[in-house]
Amino acid sequence: MEIDHIFIFSNNDGKEANRLVEFGLTESSSRIHPGQGTTNRKFYFENFFLEILWVIDKSEIQSELTSKTKLWERSQFMENDYSPFGLCLVNSKSTDKLFEQSEIYQPSYFPEGMSIDILTNEENPNLPWTFRLPYRGKKKEHTEPIEHQNGIKSLTKAEFEIKDNYGKTEFESSFESVENIEFNKGNRLSLTLEFDNYFQGKIKEFSKLNLIIKY
Repeated sequence: MEIDHIFIFSNNDGKEANRLVEFGLTESSSRIHPGQGTTNRKFYFENFFLEILWVIDKSEIQSELTSKTKLWERSQFMENDYSPFGLCLVNSKSTDKLFEQSEIYQPSYFPEGMSIDILTNEENPNLPWTFRLPYRGKKKEHTEPIEHQNGIKSLTKAEFEIKDNYGKTEFESSFESVENIEFNKGNRLSLTLEFDNYFQGKIKEFSKLNLIIKY
């Protein structure tokens, strides 16, 4: 399975992303998600992008359309047991089985008839909110900057640490043979992103994002 992007909910209006800029990442464009009540800051790489996401309209994210997604609960990660992470997988045949029982979400900022397959992982909210976009085939070209001062280029692995207070789910089992995505039991919720096969041998922690970058 291939990762399209990962989001991390912010509880400080995205200010945590300032540390990523100070670290040497080049920030790209941002966008508001009308009807969903969120906005973001993004960082693009050769094969992936990282999104810092936060709520700007509580009424929209808790509306009838959006409430079923449980994104509001994700945004309240400081007060509940939900993971602040979202994992977007590239829509390919390798993901079909995983999304057999998925829910359908058509954001109001998508064209009519275009929807997202989502797995809210309510049976174990320590797991990331997981989804895939509707289109298949070659990724859409973009003009976002992908060169970074610290030399980071490509994502090679994502490791999610989840608390060991839920039983193993079928969702986790679906990734047992996937080399670039891991779920490990621990005592906190955190994400480690490995870039370039850890070529530089360096590690940087961003505690307010529960994020570790190995590069």
